[in-house]
Amino acid sequence: MVKLGLGLDLYRGAVLEVPVAAVQLAERLGYHSVWTAEAYGADALSPLAFLAAHTSRIKLATGVVQIDARTPAATAMHAMTIDALAGGGRTIIGLGVSGPQVVEGWHGAAWGSPVAKLRDYVAIMRKVLARAGPVTHDGAAIRLPYDGPGALGQGKPLKSILRPAPGIEIWIAAGGPSNVALAAEVADGWLPMGYGSRGTATYAGPLARGRGRRTEDSPANFEVFGSLSVQLTDDVRGAVEARKPLVAMYVGGMGSDTHNFHAEAMARRGWPEASARIVELWRSGRRDEAIAAVPDDYIESQSLLGSPSRIRARWSEAVPAGLTGVIVRCNRDEELTLAADMAGTRDIEETGTQEAST
Repeated sequence: MVKLGLGLDLYRGAVLEVPVAAVQLAERLGYHSVWTAEAYGADALSPLAFLAAHTSRIKLATGVVQIDARTPAATAMHAMTIDALAGGGRTIIGLGVSGPQVVEGWHGAAWGSPVAKLRDYVAIMRKVLARAGPVTHDGAAIRLPYDGPGALGQGKPLKSILRPAPGIEIWIAAGGPSNVALAAEVADGWLPMGYGSRGTATYAGPLARGRGRRTEDSPANFEVFGSLSVQLTDDVRGAVEARKPLVAMYVGGMGSDTHNFHAEAMARRGWPEASARIVELWRSGRRDEAIAAVPDDYIESQSLLGSPSRIRARWSEAVPAGLTGVIVRCNRDEELTLAADMAGTRDIEETGTQEAST
């Protein structure tokens, strides 16, 4: 059975409004998790602490937190704190590298080697959460205690005061082969960037390499969650067109000549020509043409739009093989419920509730 997550795009808002009622409904409908993110506005972690007070079972997840925004120890502290507030075993920390514009322009950090940073980041977080002893780490990108430029040489290995409950998970968001292989090696889950209908074939090599490096200390399970929008509407054409400006802005405007992860993700999903054309048009200032160049079928490949019957008919094709879950983005209770019905989470949740009450 495909698991469901509820995606909250709070990071895009000028005002922070957490949809508590929708999250509580998702919990009642058997959703596995609720997901927050961050860019350069609202952070991803604070809303989860708030939601911990209003929910009891649904997992609280980031998709993603930016690794250059915080040290790995700080992110581990956030995770332990949120999980303690939530009762334990409910927190998923999805990590991502963001992009050089944000890393260097917003956080003032060097882009460096994202693969090396991610590897060290996960390793340090796991050491903090394990509390096996004072944390030291001699990595290619991160060293603890710090002994680089400006150091006094007085750094002391420390052990977390807070004792975390077991079950805090670490996932990695990635699209490039090296980071995908790293996710398969060290993470509890992977948030793919560019997983299309042929995702299993596209990523077979990196996933195999990473899984081949897993050890007995690696997490027992490995989840793969994609993304899916659900919208009930009588105007499918209008819904498709309404989604194109955001796609064009991300593909054409959120990268550089050397690093354009959204354009690469679109290409990996099966639209390389359209991706290149959108980038070309957007950067030449022809934004209306860039928006018009977004293919209808690209939008529909990631969205279930229309009547309940149309959405139900397209459910299986919208969830590619290889995914263990999808993060649903929607705006109405009816859409949340429809997704739960299609995935079967509602039936399982109701059955479990009935059994618990007898």
